[in-house]
Amino acid sequence: MPTNRYHVWMPSLGPSEDLLARVMAGRVTWPAFLRAYRRELFTTGAVDARNHSIKNHGQKFTLRLIKHLAASGTVTLLCHCAEDERHCHRHELRKLLESRRV
Repeated sequence: MPTNRYHVWMPSLGPSEDLLARVMAGRVTWPAFLRAYRRELFTTGAVDARNHSIKNHGQKFTLRLIKHLAASGTVTLLCHCAEDERHCHRHELRKLLESRRV
């Protein structure tokens, strides 16, 4: 998608390349993919090693930011998947943003 069609790209909210490759190759079922994707969103990483009080600095902050922005305006989640694709991580991301968990 051309960059003039969106405001911000946040790749940290997508699945890891490894997880995406495994589900696309059929080596992981969709329910297993969703569990692993949710784990990835809330797993600490290298950025956390440098922060003693803020854990999972990247993804959790980004999720809270998008949730806050959605409270006062429209937020559109995009992906390379077809718009009508049922098995796309953006549907799970939407559920998380609408939940009380974030």
